[in-house]
Amino acid sequence: MEYQAQYITPDIKLSCYADRLFKTEVLFEHHMLVWFISGETKIIQSDAHYVFKAGDIFLIPRNQLATIINYPKDGLPHKTVVMHLSVERLRTYYANQEMKPAEYQPQKIRVFNDHPLLESCLASLIPYFDMQEAFPGNIANLKISEAISILRVIDPSIDGMLTNFSDPGKLDLADFMEKNFMFNMPLEKFGYLTGRSLSTFHRDFKKTYSIPPQKWLLQKRLELAHYLITEKKNRPADVYLEAGFEDLSHFSFAFKKHYGYPPASLLNNTDE
Repeated sequence: MEYQAQYITPDIKLSCYADRLFKTEVLFEHHMLVWFISGETKIIQSDAHYVFKAGDIFLIPRNQLATIINYPKDGLPHKTVVMHLSVERLRTYYANQEMKPAEYQPQKIRVFNDHPLLESCLASLIPYFDMQEAFPGNIANLKISEAISILRVIDPSIDGMLTNFSDPGKLDLADFMEKNFMFNMPLEKFGYLTGRSLSTFHRDFKKTYSIPPQKWLLQKRLELAHYLITEKKNRPADVYLEAGFEDLSHFSFAFKKHYGYPPASLLNNTDE
């Protein structure tokens, strides 16, 4: 995979994928404000799917599981400007603001397409990526503060998301896992998102399901793939990423081992 990332600060980067496809499961430590220059991205969450393309601007909240699939498009690489809004940065920003107590807002992706103020702010960063000398820290602070201020003008409710500095609390394990099993994340991350240490996660999981987490996760992902092929008429090559597998060959091997027949045979049967 040909990947390049240019940083003008640790919180501002120009990201470029020139390969055919790149897929990852992520749990973002910071909120991420993204402006698309070219290419296409599909973001899969437990309760929503998004497709973003050139010109789109969106904010991905922190501590949210997502599968992200990046594609080049129309002969151009997948290219984005990304700004990280860290908890530390947001604490500093809001400490200087006079505001009413913010109501809690769901941690959902916010879309801000075609807004001239926000696009102008992010586009103004492009020339800085060609600088040979270090980017002045005070200017970086001003650009990030400008972006936050514009977000607040566009969407006044966003304060409820950006001022939520807490870590995930303890959640119902079964409810969370049933919604998020397709994300191929380390068990430590599943534990963190459900408010548990790794040892407590293992203990509670065994109490809930009576089998090890990895075995349960594999079964659930195979069941999802089976459903997508038989009921949604999707091809195996189109479902393995969404079901939580890293590559098609591993998916096909695991599927045949579990069900006794290859996934392609299901598709053949649906065409009869």
